[in-house]
Amino acid sequence: MDDPKKAVQAQFGKNADLYVKSRNHAQGPDLKKLVSISGARPDQLVLDVATGGGHVANALAPLVKKVIALDFTRKMLEAARTFIEKNGHFNVEFVQGDAENLPFDDAVFHLATCRIAAHHFPNVKQFLAEAYRVLKPGGKFLLVDNIADEDDEVDRFYNDIEKRRDFSHYRAWKRSEWLSMLKDSGFIVEECHTFSKTFDFDNWFDRMNPSPESKKELTAVMLQASPKIKAKLKIIERNGKIRSFEGKAVLLKAVKPA
Repeated sequence: MDDPKKAVQAQFGKNADLYVKSRNHAQGPDLKKLVSISGARPDQLVLDVATGGGHVANALAPLVKKVIALDFTRKMLEAARTFIEKNGHFNVEFVQGDAENLPFDDAVFHLATCRIAAHHFPNVKQFLAEAYRVLKPGGKFLLVDNIADEDDEVDRFYNDIEKRRDFSHYRAWKRSEWLSMLKDSGFIVEECHTFSKTFDFDNWFDRMNPSPESKKELTAVMLQASPKIKAKLKIIERNGKIRSFEGKAVLLKAVKPA
């Protein structure tokens, strides 16, 4: 699919409920850490960009005045609303919109978040500019995303297998690239935390409802990876199958200068 944004809507529209239930999205130390460093207060208005299954909005809703949960895909918003309201949170507003063209005025939000989504954005620099624009002076931006290795060969391999698995994947950036782009956008980075993530291969791949052929092809690619890549990604194989591998995510806390 040539249009990356249509690819996102197609992929997430058909898999919305699976993302609500996904263990890597619903749980994890990065989500707990995000909440703990957010500085969330009862008087705050929060924007959760690309809310997906609504896990960040759900976690912050009891702590703040209101959360705007924004997503590009209507079916994801419907699934997130069901999840969040089942948990008894009714101070969340659900808005369909584009992360790279946020439908909000300047300097509105105290806090903006985006978790495990930016690797789908075709223009992350525009997204960062938009996040900066809608934050109040002194507002905080919390970003969590899967990251590529600093080694170029491993970077290319990791992004290739993600794209083979999920056609809506655009790019997982390196930690160093995120730090540079945040700085160039005007943010001051205050905290940076890195998390290791173990992916069960079958659960990770089957969430995309793949064809058997595509799963065989990706398995072959990973089995034939170089020793360096297998070591970096901690690829575990058994009887000609991939059991698991390890990725990394970064949590960045940045502030818009007052």
